[in-house]
Amino acid sequence: MSDPTGTGKYEKLLERCKSLPAIPTAVAHPCEASALAGAIEAGEAGLIVPILVGPQAKIREVAKAGGHDLGTIEIVDAEHSHASASKAVALVREGRAELLMKGSLHTDELLSAVVAKETGLRTGRRISHVFIMDVPTYHKILIVTDAAISIAPSLEDKVDIVQNAIDLARSLGLPKPKVAILAAVETVNSKMPATLDAAALCKMSERGQITGALLDGPLAFDNAINAEAARTKGIRSEVAGDPDILLAPDLEAGNILAKLLSFLAKADSAGVVLGAKVPIILTSRADSVRSRIASCGVAMLAAHARRTAGR
Repeated sequence: MSDPTGTGKYEKLLERCKSLPAIPTAVAHPCEASALAGAIEAGEAGLIVPILVGPQAKIREVAKAGGHDLGTIEIVDAEHSHASASKAVALVREGRAELLMKGSLHTDELLSAVVAKETGLRTGRRISHVFIMDVPTYHKILIVTDAAISIAPSLEDKVDIVQNAIDLARSLGLPKPKVAILAAVETVNSKMPATLDAAALCKMSERGQITGALLDGPLAFDNAINAEAARTKGIRSEVAGDPDILLAPDLEAGNILAKLLSFLAKADSAGVVLGAKVPIILTSRADSVRSRIASCGVAMLAAHARRTAGR
């Protein structure tokens, strides 16, 4: 997945998808042009088999206005966005879909159906969000977590957040991803809880409570992302300068970091929610076609990894 030119990282990721069958995907409430187009484009790319869930007449109206031929795409009629979310989750529980995709409803509305105790898709893991970012100035795909769901995660929450991201990275072809645990400084300081959490997470990794990755932290962002900056500070680390995953101390830091990379470093970002029974594809109207397709590709690879683990 490395790419010294800073281009084509998503395309290399999508190469891994070409030999795999498309995954049945419940698309909740695709009642807006970009939401519907994203599902159709991913279907045409051979990544998903979309099952559109929402008001049938509205979906057909949006498709006609956008010049899309729905052909044989299945539509499950639902009266409104709340019903769309519930029915899409039900399709997953029934085994008819192995991925869930957000349409034009609000993220909170979809996740409410996902976390519903009796009818949702909960697992023993905390649900968390990852941005899979193609940063032109970085040499490989960079995963940033959690920048969208976990506002002020506890140490125990961070264990799930980082394990979710590690499992995803492994499904993308990284046998032992490198995780940089971010803080404002690279030293442990009792007045800065993020540094204590970072130190604890590293020890938990050593003891097998977090598996499948190499963790280091606390690391300030410059030390995490730039090997020379780390050497200047006297930090000896296999992670510094080469992380696959950046674990943010809280949602605000993660969100600012991801948007900074998008708007100042011109990064593309794909978004997926992990920790539920199936990966959840989150796209927004502002996403480029490339980002939307990448989100579906990442989720598809994660779904195939789950199939393999199930076998």
